[in-house]
Amino acid sequence: MAQDLKKMYKTIMDDQFPPEMEISFNDQGKRQTLFYEKVTWTIDGIQKGLRYGENPGQEAALFRLVNGNLILGETETIQPGQYLASDIELLQSGKHPGKTNLTDADNSLNILRYFQDKPSVVIVKHNNPCGAAQSDSLSDAYHKAYMADRVAAFGGCIAVNRSVDKATAEAVSAQYAEVVVAPEFDEGVMEILGRRKNLRVIRINNIEKLQTFVGKRVVEFKSLIDGGIIAQWSFVPETRSISDLKPAETEYKGKIYKINRKPTRKEYDDMLFGWLVESGITSNSVIYVKDLVTIGIGTGEQDRVGVAEIARDKAYRKLSDRYCFEQYGIAYNDLDDKEKKNAIDEQVIKEKGGLPGSAMVSDAFFPFRDGIDVGIREGVSAVIQPGGSGNDYQSIEACNESDVTMVYTGQRSFKH
Repeated sequence: MAQDLKKMYKTIMDDQFPPEMEISFNDQGKRQTLFYEKVTWTIDGIQKGLRYGENPGQEAALFRLVNGNLILGETETIQPGQYLASDIELLQSGKHPGKTNLTDADNSLNILRYFQDKPSVVIVKHNNPCGAAQSDSLSDAYHKAYMADRVAAFGGCIAVNRSVDKATAEAVSAQYAEVVVAPEFDEGVMEILGRRKNLRVIRINNIEKLQTFVGKRVVEFKSLIDGGIIAQWSFVPETRSISDLKPAETEYKGKIYKINRKPTRKEYDDMLFGWLVESGITSNSVIYVKDLVTIGIGTGEQDRVGVAEIARDKAYRKLSDRYCFEQYGIAYNDLDDKEKKNAIDEQVIKEKGGLPGSAMVSDAFFPFRDGIDVGIREGVSAVIQPGGSGNDYQSIEACNESDVTMVYTGQRSFKH
């Protein structure tokens, strides 16, 4: 008998997970244990945990680390009590959070921690950013992040690193979002956000300390189908400043290949911004960044040239939708007027999806030049990638042929 899907999404799971959990590491009698406690919230007078897991019908629970200092070799886990997404304050919650709401919020903070110098916004959907931007004001950063992929932002998690002002709140309340995460909310903002009754408004009291989480590691666990577990230390981007980047150079068959042109300051800024956003994107991934805004994000593809093409195609489609929405107030796919649609298409093609002058970012090396050629044909001016392929010389030649600069991070940024 087919189940009522609408009813399933409204069903709250009573999870059977215990209130406490321990994970121990034992090395020749030396035991180190991490102690966790389950997180619940009081909503309408009732203690509630996670709404459900990744899907309705999957029980799930959130545990926060309360004690235990794990040290393996020279690596130390983050100290207990430094809470972010595991100890949220629900200011408004027509529906209490489910697993995906919290993992989206967590990944947005994972990215946002690197951008505290100016107002920044990260919008995450299905644990991948669909738009990220920095600007001189929070409302402008939000507008740019939202318009980078207005379609994917539907039902997403919006995370900001400044107190939400009324202008930003008005913009947020005009769309459908699942979660808003912020350090604080200006006076009168909660009334504006309250127009969306099911919007989960979350205050993270430690966001002002977010930069202290840069470089810190936690143990990640991945369960296998047979109950086995893979444990690994979380990824930390080592390349976080211009001085960490190296101009592309390699040796092939006794010949030295070097990039001809050094990046401009703007190119450095876009590449670094993109590289740090990249740390929160599912691999294989390639993204394009321009003026500190993501304009095309390709994720989770099996081959690198394919994901470079997907990111390019998304840049074109998202720009078409942006122009249509700005001019006519509707989605591009809902525009029936062929003349208007053709005019938008011509403009986007002429502008090559907004890609000229952008930075191309890859989480791993390009095994051949065909991946980089995808971006070069669209007019990218800079490329940032780990380097290390036996065919790096091909990528350097491709860039030099078109006066494109390229730098290496020396570190791969896979995320699965």
